[in-house]
Amino acid sequence: MDDLQTELRVLQSHVDSLMGCIKQNETKLHRFQLLETNLLTLNSLYELIEHVLDDTRTVFDLDFVSFCLVDEKGEIEKFLEEEGLRVDKTPGLILINKSQHLEKLFGKVGRHYLGDYDKKKCDLFFPTIGKNEPPASVAIMPLMRRGKYLGALSLGSSDGRRFSMQMATDFLGRLSDILSVCLENTLNFEMLKRTSFIDPLTGINNRRFFDQRIGEEIDRAQRSDDPLSCLFLDIDFFKKINDEYGHQAGDCVLVDSAAQIKKQLRNNDILARYGGEEFIVLLSNAPNSKAVEVAERIRKAIEIQVFDCVPQQQVKVTISIGVSTYCPATQNNPPSITPAQLIELADQGLYAAKDAGRNCVVNQGELLTNKTLKKA
Repeated sequence: MDDLQTELRVLQSHVDSLMGCIKQNETKLHRFQLLETNLLTLNSLYELIEHVLDDTRTVFDLDFVSFCLVDEKGEIEKFLEEEGLRVDKTPGLILINKSQHLEKLFGKVGRHYLGDYDKKKCDLFFPTIGKNEPPASVAIMPLMRRGKYLGALSLGSSDGRRFSMQMATDFLGRLSDILSVCLENTLNFEMLKRTSFIDPLTGINNRRFFDQRIGEEIDRAQRSDDPLSCLFLDIDFFKKINDEYGHQAGDCVLVDSAAQIKKQLRNNDILARYGGEEFIVLLSNAPNSKAVEVAERIRKAIEIQVFDCVPQQQVKVTISIGVSTYCPATQNNPPSITPAQLIELADQGLYAAKDAGRNCVVNQGELLTNKTLKKA
């Protein structure tokens, strides 16, 4: 009888242990499904990275998480910079320029790596550990679509028994599959968005992007009472460059001019190619005097630039600039202005600069809602 009771107690202990495991698995499954649902609803690469690095750590109770992306052309880094995300300031985010690093570890078919932390194999995926103790065990999962490596998701634990080659990988395999699909879709969306808002020649924003943003910037200026300045720029005698050196040289001048203008601006300033050889700039929280200073800096930078567009020829150009500023704080209960009003005032300055002999800046001052001008 005592033996029977002992066996029953042992059996009950096994049942209790089994039920505990079932409840734990149910909880993990629920968290996993929630993570999966969140990943499928994200709309940007920025959001995807943020959720992967934060939510994966929480859902799986991990000590280390990293997200590695293949960025062969540097496009992903540009996408993220435009969203305000600095790769070097984001722990756990890794960009690599060649997928061969992943092929070397995972092979052609993309096998998961699970087991003890191996410095030679794992250093690439846990670069921010530094002098701290590395994870005792890791799971590194390739992210692949259509036979192409997109990146890898790496999980690390201080528990050496957490990940091993003998463990079931159903959850991890499903997570890598879902994340691969989300990553491919997000990258395609970012590429589509970029091509619709980026000028293909110069690589800066196009007019469509500018027309969308200027209204938002005017609204923001009115809410904060911050000044908003506009620069309208035009390369002088651009047709002459095309006629004398050819259109390829003209394209070269446009590309290099856009790059030179961008160098003189802050990261949050908006630069766009408005059309032909015309560029337009929005300077947020920049009073009229500051806008004129920036315009002069741009003009001088273009004037001294030597464009290596033609073999054994030094091509030089100049630029004319018109400046206008909207400053809600200088007006009593200012009604909304239209984007066209701010652009038109800067355009008037540009025409005045052309009439004044080109290669100069003409300041049209502040745009007032009573249609008078406040000269600087």
